[in-house]
Amino acid sequence: MESFLGIDEVARRTGLTVHTLRYYERIGLIAPVARAAGGQRRYAASDIAWIDFLLRLRTTNMPIGAMRAFAALRGAGDATVPERRRMLETHLADVLAAIDEMRRSAEALEAKIDHYRALEQSLPPQTRTEKGHRHADDDRNDRRPLRARTRKAQGGGRAGR
Repeated sequence: MESFLGIDEVARRTGLTVHTLRYYERIGLIAPVARAAGGQRRYAASDIAWIDFLLRLRTTNMPIGAMRAFAALRGAGDATVPERRRMLETHLADVLAAIDEMRRSAEALEAKIDHYRALEQSLPPQTRTEKGHRHADDDRNDRRPLRARTRKAQGGGRAGR
């Protein structure tokens, strides 16, 4: 016998909120879910597998409109298999292009970091700061509100109020 999960358990397992699960059902991303006698949603394993796939599409930045179109094709049955495959092939090409762009951007960041490391080596020692070291006049790492730092600099503080 197949076991069913309530909406709270599905939310925990998927990382979606109960509100999002209801929203996905309302807009057609999820087919209407079976209901218990009291009206509570009962998700089958196939529902959860579909939600997991939707999360993959979302992670790869598929627009919600495209996700809805894909879900509608899925709901229309096997006659739409070729169209669904084409949709996924197009989306995969977009994802791979985005990955390539991110890789190029990461390489540019690495080159800039290397550039700054080389510049740091050419700076006089007193202008270099390492993590955890502060110059006496460097307030950038001070986590107190600016007001508190200003009062201290003016000789104020709690006793000076």
